[in-house]
Amino acid sequence: MLLNLFNEMRAAKVPVSVRELLDLINALKHNVVFADMDEFYYLSRTILVKDERHFDKFDRAFGAYFNGLQNLNQHIEALIPDEWLRKEFERSLSEEERAKIESLGGLDKLIEEFKKRLEEQKERHAGGNKWIGTGGTSPFGSGGFNPEGIRVGDAGKRQGKAAKVWDQREYKNLDDQVELGTRNIKVALRRLRKFARQGAEDELDLDGTIDHTAKDGGLLNIQMRPERRNTVKLLILFDIGGSMDAHVKVCEELFSACKTEFKHMEYYYFHNCVYESVWKNNLRRTSERFSTQDLLHKYGADYKVVFVGDAAMAPYEITQAGGSVEHWNEEAGHVWIRRFMDKYKKLIWINPYPKDTWGYTASTNIVRELIEDQMYPLTLQGLEDGMKFLSK
Repeated sequence: MLLNLFNEMRAAKVPVSVRELLDLINALKHNVVFADMDEFYYLSRTILVKDERHFDKFDRAFGAYFNGLQNLNQHIEALIPDEWLRKEFERSLSEEERAKIESLGGLDKLIEEFKKRLEEQKERHAGGNKWIGTGGTSPFGSGGFNPEGIRVGDAGKRQGKAAKVWDQREYKNLDDQVELGTRNIKVALRRLRKFARQGAEDELDLDGTIDHTAKDGGLLNIQMRPERRNTVKLLILFDIGGSMDAHVKVCEELFSACKTEFKHMEYYYFHNCVYESVWKNNLRRTSERFSTQDLLHKYGADYKVVFVGDAAMAPYEITQAGGSVEHWNEEAGHVWIRRFMDKYKKLIWINPYPKDTWGYTASTNIVRELIEDQMYPLTLQGLEDGMKFLSK
């Protein structure tokens, strides 16, 4: 029992012993926690990890072992049975058949019709033009063809045609321990520096010690001083998952470099566009979220804000309430971006795609307009230009 979890911890270089594993098993035998993934996480972390420096390693090992189980209750309680979304056949349509398919008339009518059919549907349907989860011509088909519909779930091949997408996504945390393949990112970040000596005097002041010793006639007089640190405060928000999967490595390098360079750095994740909540751990993003409004109150206007993402999404994800892929957002994404712009005068967006491709995506142009064109490519020159703007 739990031997594989123990091996995952060892592989992740978490210093755990057999004694601690036996303590965890004994706690489970005494029903300290029962049938609750979050409670088991905190119990196992308390018993197995004795130094908070290893919390990140523990999270990665825990996530690798229990991948997918943290959302088990949500899958069980889902309104739409999973089997409805399984695509058992793929129906190819002729041009004439496609021309006959009619639009339901906009997103509002689609959602209204979706709710109505959800109440009517009692079982899985594998084809046709009406039901949820079909592969035919239904506006709510998981993999079917419809020029204007709601795609529920992801059954494999997509037609690239939908007015709205609802899909459960899974993402991984960025690794801040990655070894940088180049020092260029760290060199570029050094433009954003403001050194000061603040806090406890815990560093030997060699020059001061020599001066005071000489003044005291050779009697050793040790002088201490606060450590010299970069006082710039950085708030960085990463777009994670979906189209950003291709850029995980370079984002990890940026993440690792930022944690090295900035003493005062806070980070959060979002998907596609920032809405009313963000998260810090992708393994528990459905249960541990942070209010975006609280972020705006918590971090003062002296913070420099950096968004990292490709800004590539459907325009409605920015412009409309309910545009989010995964949940119903009460306020449109552009409202939250404007709130960030109103609060923070030094805000930039770093885009991993080449600058000459930004014009191909309507959403990227919308984001550039919202942030007053302070978007920079994730290149050495782009980072230098971005840090130069933030340091003004």
